[in-house]
Amino acid sequence: MNKEVNESVLSVLSGMSEPIERRELHILCGAPETEEFNNALSYLEQKGKIVIVRKKVGLPSVMGYLAARIVRQARGYSFAEPLDGSVEDLFVRSASSKGSMPGDIVMLKNIEAGSKGLSAQVDKILEKGSRIITGTIEKPDSKFGRSYIIPDSGFACHLRIVKGGELKSKIGDKVKAAIYYEQSEKRIYARIIKVYGRGSSAKVCSDAIIDSCGIPVKFPVPVKHEAAKKAAEPITDEEIARRLDLTDEAILTIDGADAKDLDDAISVKKLDSGWELGVHIADVSHYVTSGSRLDEEARQRGTSVYFADRVIPMLPVEISNGCCSLNAGTKKLTFSAILRLDDKADLIDYRFEKSVIVSKVRGVYSEVNSIFDGTADESIIEKYSPVADVLSEGRILAALLREKAKRRGGMEIDSTELRFVLDEKGVCIGVSERERGEAEELIEQFMILANSAAALYAKSVGMPFVYRVHEAPDEEKLASLAELAAACGFQTRRLREGVRQTDLASLIEKARDTKYSRLISTQVLRSMAKARYDSRPLGHFGLSLEDYCHFTSPIRRYPDTSVHRILTDLVSGVPVDTIKRKYSDFAVESAKLSSEFELRAVRAERDAEKCYAAEYMRAHLGERYHAVVSGVTNKGIFVMIPEGIEGFIDLMNIPGSDYIFDGMTTTTDRLTGNSFTIGDEVCAEVASADVALGQIDFILAEDE
Repeated sequence: MNKEVNESVLSVLSGMSEPIERRELHILCGAPETEEFNNALSYLEQKGKIVIVRKKVGLPSVMGYLAARIVRQARGYSFAEPLDGSVEDLFVRSASSKGSMPGDIVMLKNIEAGSKGLSAQVDKILEKGSRIITGTIEKPDSKFGRSYIIPDSGFACHLRIVKGGELKSKIGDKVKAAIYYEQSEKRIYARIIKVYGRGSSAKVCSDAIIDSCGIPVKFPVPVKHEAAKKAAEPITDEEIARRLDLTDEAILTIDGADAKDLDDAISVKKLDSGWELGVHIADVSHYVTSGSRLDEEARQRGTSVYFADRVIPMLPVEISNGCCSLNAGTKKLTFSAILRLDDKADLIDYRFEKSVIVSKVRGVYSEVNSIFDGTADESIIEKYSPVADVLSEGRILAALLREKAKRRGGMEIDSTELRFVLDEKGVCIGVSERERGEAEELIEQFMILANSAAALYAKSVGMPFVYRVHEAPDEEKLASLAELAAACGFQTRRLREGVRQTDLASLIEKARDTKYSRLISTQVLRSMAKARYDSRPLGHFGLSLEDYCHFTSPIRRYPDTSVHRILTDLVSGVPVDTIKRKYSDFAVESAKLSSEFELRAVRAERDAEKCYAAEYMRAHLGERYHAVVSGVTNKGIFVMIPEGIEGFIDLMNIPGSDYIFDGMTTTTDRLTGNSFTIGDEVCAEVASADVALGQIDFILAEDE
């Protein structure tokens, strides 16, 4: 397909406020061949870029059409989400759906506004989504004697299993199924193609989540062979001679006690005026070379994915836990950021060099925190004695960096990440919110500084790069945040277009010691665009930094590996013009794929967490907790127990009540005046926990 003809057609139509005749469009485009022009129109129509009706051609918006994705389907209707985000989701009746299913890209027509929102009809299916779903087997239908599947996502209705399509599944099993639309019955049927196991097991549900998200688990044999070969390569004297030799420096890693892929190490030296900070990152790009099988596999995975019971690594363990893990006492190849800071912790100079190091200590966060708070025993103090000065000076420097971040508006949003404890059978027996100590904050500040310096370096010479970007909130989301903050009693006059990071940071800080702390932090997060990767240096709003990238975790993130590859050429003396030709397309593609695969990983991790939380709560049915109201809807309230687990209380089930939601923070019973507001404390009893769906329900109870 001729790309120039496609672009010409779209360019001409973009300037048209009305549809035009095909012949007129042909003339305006100046297409050399009628066949080539017709092929271009067919291609663009198929992709939903244009609409053709009775020899008239126009952009979908001009023709009254809209490209959308079916996102949710129930019995009798579905909802379609516009691809351009121009309007809210549209209601589509099943009779007008043309057999479309969740995930399908469709062209909508006859778009109308009604009392309940926009409605439309499907003109045609542009691109079919996956016809593979996961779900849980439900008890047989009493009328037809067939089992049903409760889909995990996309469908708000049960799907009947076609006769003979059960595949030895049992009630309660988590399964994978192929679905199809039976035109004669106007019904969707399912045929089971895989049985994972019991849906009451969070581990089994995680298997299904991984599968449904398309996350590759096993490494192909050629990739494993290449990894083993690379990992076995010795570090030669010639290679060391080409690098900055830091093997005698006081360097250490600091990670969690169970971490095996140690990809960052630090060193800190006090100078006459300021400090020299070394951030030494595993030189993954030395082993994972461009175009190799390892590189292609890492590119398609994008990131390592973390679950309660396993890690799905981006790279084989021979690389991630072997040659690229900065294990103490072993020579390792690294890419070092050498950063000079003055007495105020302002960055005054930086350089990036290929290096070789020997980590002197395998640091652990809990142990370093015990040194900082004065509770460390003699064995820990002895262990860290080779790097005592690094920790002492690093602690001072990190505190200054944290204070600088706070002044510029870097937002300290409370984390709600959960930590799951599993027994020997993989069943969740404990849950708590992850705690962050001073050691974790020290490493975070040093990594942020190194990431920022790498982005500044790339931008200063104008080379192609993969930046980590985070854009400012849009006006509509800011208005919603301001309305909610006002309902909670906070000043909102600065929460408008052009808002500064310091304004949002101030709101978070004012809410920190109130019952609205978690709500405000969550809503500030939701008001902002999602962080992503881009080939353009658009800045990072949340960190309040103009220049930012991901440089410090190439073992588990492909964008970091991409950044290393580009910087390697730069520090090796390759001319910038050559780098531009070599990496311009690569940077754009890497940013796009890395963003997509990051979203995939986040979605999978979040869904699996819900299953593990429900599995834990199944062992506590009937127990009562002092809970806090974390959200209010028109159907009930969300509550959070001290372990950090959230569930739902349906107030509609309380006899003799009539609760009315104010649209913001409170629901009130019109009959009694009893009300629930975000931040209120309630006594909640665990009523049910559905592991397969990751849902937990509570009921209100009397405080014992």
